[in-house]
Amino acid sequence: MLIDSHCHLDFETLTADLDGIMARAAAAGVTGMVTVSTRVDNFSTYAALAERFSNVWCSVGTHPHNADQELHIETSDLVRLSAHERCVAIGEAGLDYFYDNAPREAQAIGLRRHIAASRITNLPLIIHSRAADDDMAAILEEETGQGAFPFVLHCFTAGMDLARRALALGGYISFSGIVTFKNAKEIQEVAAIVPADRYLVETDAPYLAPIPHRGQPNEPAFVRHTAEKVAEIRGLSLEQLGTETTSNFGRLFSKTGIS
Repeated sequence: MLIDSHCHLDFETLTADLDGIMARAAAAGVTGMVTVSTRVDNFSTYAALAERFSNVWCSVGTHPHNADQELHIETSDLVRLSAHERCVAIGEAGLDYFYDNAPREAQAIGLRRHIAASRITNLPLIIHSRAADDDMAAILEEETGQGAFPFVLHCFTAGMDLARRALALGGYISFSGIVTFKNAKEIQEVAAIVPADRYLVETDAPYLAPIPHRGQPNEPAFVRHTAEKVAEIRGLSLEQLGTETTSNFGRLFSKTGIS
């Protein structure tokens, strides 16, 4: 049993064949997935997807690429929308210095508002962090000092330092198809050392399809390939990895009721 902890079912690449995507996921042993918000203003779309499929949940949040477009979204808005019965997380929010599609100040403001919402609701914060390791670690450490909150570094692409600092704060780390790439040695090294109770697998579909589907649109069924690679790295059977990651998912995303 596997769970895709992060995908984007609302993206056009996937919406064109949702029934087929769900059927292929089930055939691959994927029993659940979280469709993750990139714009709070589109929350009704994510909620509708989670209402349509019994094994789909959603989140509410603003991707850092869109941070300057949703500065009108306050912590109170995130808290209010997260009360929806199918909403199980805050985010994704964070820092992306690779593309810098939004001013860094706006990204940081948005991230801190999402952290506050996570702290208030005790729902996990899904964090996007790319090429921003030092600033991300500093914000997480500073904010945790003001009160702990659950979080996961999704689609982990950072270095060992951010991994260790996030783990020290109680965070989780989620691995995407990138871990299957030949040039992903540092990410593979992180996948080997994350404690057994702190890691997840995901697709980030429709992006970042794992080998052997690299270059194709990604979909939740393909999380199996990521899981197989992480299991190989950690010296586990796929069944054992499925047991660990499902347990971890249920603990972090506790509103799902999965144990």
